[in-house]
Amino acid sequence: MSGCLGVSSGGTGEGQITMSAAAMDAGNVATLSGSKEMSLEEPKKMTREDWRKKKELEEQRKLGNAPAEVDEEGKDINPHIPQYISSVPWYIDPSKRPTLKHQRPQPEKQKQYSSSGDWYKRGVKENSITTKYRKGACENCGAMTHKKKDCFERPRRVGAKFTGTNIAPDEHVQPQLMFDYDGKRDRWNGYNPEEHMKIVEEYAKVDLAKRTLKAQKLQEELASGKLVEQANSPKHQWGEEEPNSQTEKDHNSEDEDEDKYADDIDMPGQNFDSKRRITVRNLRIREDIAKYLRNLDPNSAYYDPKTRAMRENPYANAGKNPDEVSYAGDNFVRYTGDTISMAQTQLFAWEAYDKGSEVHLQADPTKLELLYKSFKVKKEDFKEQQKESILEKYGGQEHLDAPPAELLLAQTEDYVEYSRHGTVIKGQERAVASSKYEEDVKIHNHTHIWGSYWKEGRWGYKCCHSFFKYSYCTGEAGKETANSEECIINDTTGEESVKKPQTLMEMHQEKLKEEKKKKKKKRKHRKSSSESDDEEKKHEKLKKALNAEEARLLHVKEIMQIDERKRPYSSIYETREPTEEEMEAYRMKRQRPDDPMASFLGQ
Repeated sequence: MSGCLGVSSGGTGEGQITMSAAAMDAGNVATLSGSKEMSLEEPKKMTREDWRKKKELEEQRKLGNAPAEVDEEGKDINPHIPQYISSVPWYIDPSKRPTLKHQRPQPEKQKQYSSSGDWYKRGVKENSITTKYRKGACENCGAMTHKKKDCFERPRRVGAKFTGTNIAPDEHVQPQLMFDYDGKRDRWNGYNPEEHMKIVEEYAKVDLAKRTLKAQKLQEELASGKLVEQANSPKHQWGEEEPNSQTEKDHNSEDEDEDKYADDIDMPGQNFDSKRRITVRNLRIREDIAKYLRNLDPNSAYYDPKTRAMRENPYANAGKNPDEVSYAGDNFVRYTGDTISMAQTQLFAWEAYDKGSEVHLQADPTKLELLYKSFKVKKEDFKEQQKESILEKYGGQEHLDAPPAELLLAQTEDYVEYSRHGTVIKGQERAVASSKYEEDVKIHNHTHIWGSYWKEGRWGYKCCHSFFKYSYCTGEAGKETANSEECIINDTTGEESVKKPQTLMEMHQEKLKEEKKKKKKKRKHRKSSSESDDEEKKHEKLKKALNAEEARLLHVKEIMQIDERKRPYSSIYETREPTEEEMEAYRMKRQRPDDPMASFLGQ
């Protein structure tokens, strides 16, 4: 052995390595033959020379210069596999060669799955006909595949066990199928393609019946001569058609049946024409405007033709409000919806992670959301506590509760620049407060509004100094008349009184006032005479009401002494509304138990 395995120190050639490998295989064969005689013993310790040769052989096998080791099944062993995986332990069987059989699936441990074509059988056995009852069969129907308690047939009055007739055929004994992962999820497993042929044959029969009916109609039309008359008609010769004719409807019936559901198969953005059998694609609606056509200024928002995106607002320099335009760029998505809140949550997640909290927006969104909510609540509480502590220490709550300066002093920080003539040069002029009443309304040819003139506590028109709102304007003549008023000195009092010339309107108003005064005097005189009569009538009515109240109280007292069950129905209650005299009599006759003078009045 030592002579065969020897390798010269001058080099490590392929021939020498091959010889050493052959020697190793021969040594292994020798040990296999001797292992039948020897018992399980610990292998002998290898010499230093044998260990060195073994290592060199393994290196050459890894480099591909020596053939790979072969296991007991004749398969090559990868030289890079560790020894503790490929070698068999000595305490199991020292005679076995290195192998990978234990790493492969063991046949005895593999599950046997059913094939993809296997399925449960349906129905009953066709060729098996039984005329006698068999022992162990169903007592109800006589089938051998089930018992009486599992029978699906209607319970007979006398079972097949006793009659021996009308014995049901045996069902198929269902196999125990066990499918693998794909077999359990095969939706077409057990499907019989012959069942679909029944549907095809049914539609073929319907189509054939339609064709025969159509042929019969054509034969009837030819026999009656309708087709000949239609062909000889002037409309048909000049190429005109009758779309509403019954003949054309019959001819196009088949096409209508075929195209009946053609409109239901339209896809979004497509139009299906059933007559021409073509598909027309609609790229966009007619009202749609391309992004690059919204603003033709080359210095406006940039349009990317590759992505068809225009991120900025094309109407930015046009002076239009972004809320009023139909399209304000693609960047509006970044500032709408939950985008801003999402960005704030992401920023909070980064800051929390830097401070040691293990949170992530994608990994733990729920945890981050709860943490962010609690952080906002604590932040608001901290601000409130800080504010309260400052106010308690320094005061100043009244300044926080004060209204804004705009409401107090009517001042704002809007800058407005005026010229020396009062026109606005820069900024926006202050808006005039609008009123709910009509303003600058001039009526009856007046040049000024009502209320533009005031004198001695009266309002009037500035244009004519008239104090009547609905009077016509008299211009300068009215002013002269108002200014040339005569002062009359009263002799008895010594005071001057101003007497104005009366107009027709004033004279008419004075007459109306005098007539009203006369009418009032007449009314007062009539009232004074009628009031005395009314007082007498009221006094008489009150006497009658007092007598009726006394009679009512006696009646109530008598009824209350009768037993409840013997009282007449609704004997105490009345449905009509009481008069004023009756109410006054009730108040006068009402008993007051809390009145301290009730006992002195005999009540």
